[in-house]
Amino acid sequence: MIAALAATFLTASVEWVEAYTIVLAVALSIGWRRALTAALAGIAVLAVLTSAGFFLLPRIGDLAVLQFVIGCFLILFGLRWFAKAVARGAGLKTLHDEDAEFANLRAMPEINDARAAWAIAFNGVLLEGLEVWLIVVALGVQTHHTIAAASAALAALLVVCLAGFLVRKPLARVPENTIKFIVACGILAFGTYWTLESLGYAWPLEDASLLALFAVNIAGGLALIALGKRPQA
Repeated sequence: MIAALAATFLTASVEWVEAYTIVLAVALSIGWRRALTAALAGIAVLAVLTSAGFFLLPRIGDLAVLQFVIGCFLILFGLRWFAKAVARGAGLKTLHDEDAEFANLRAMPEINDARAAWAIAFNGVLLEGLEVWLIVVALGVQTHHTIAAASAALAALLVVCLAGFLVRKPLARVPENTIKFIVACGILAFGTYWTLESLGYAWPLEDASLLALFAVNIAGGLALIALGKRPQA
């Protein structure tokens, strides 16, 4: 449970940081009141989707099918973050820069139009939050700790909002790539474990196998980063 909550919190933190950058850029153009209204509207939609997911998914008759679907989703989600983190760690892909993202948003002509800027803030929070929603629902339903998973995501939102209020600029110092790498390795471990278990495989170490899978993913990712850096050297 603790590992699932940690993965949820870290995933949500990264996504909320990116959403905060968008809301901040919009707020400086059309004011905080309108920007926060758009952000709250996006969060409200996510809350409805989360409630629907918690209600519908557990009602799938065959639990093995549910476990397989969640496991496959986590593998796909984890692989996407894992590949990006490895590429950025190896220098094959530029690191995500919140300051540059903020500057690009501020340079958009539509950012000064009230309706367009409102839509930018709403879509930004909604799109970034959808990944949080997927992780919350997947980990929450599978571990039977849905409220705890949602609480971890909300805690991450509060931490990012507090940090943003204190800093009052893009949170560029957050080690996003490191967090994504760690979270990706953890999510891949969960996905692999639940997918194979749904197919009838009995893990010899039971839940402790998650730690072994996580360690293998970490070691493999670091090896790939080292291999990616070698040609440049």
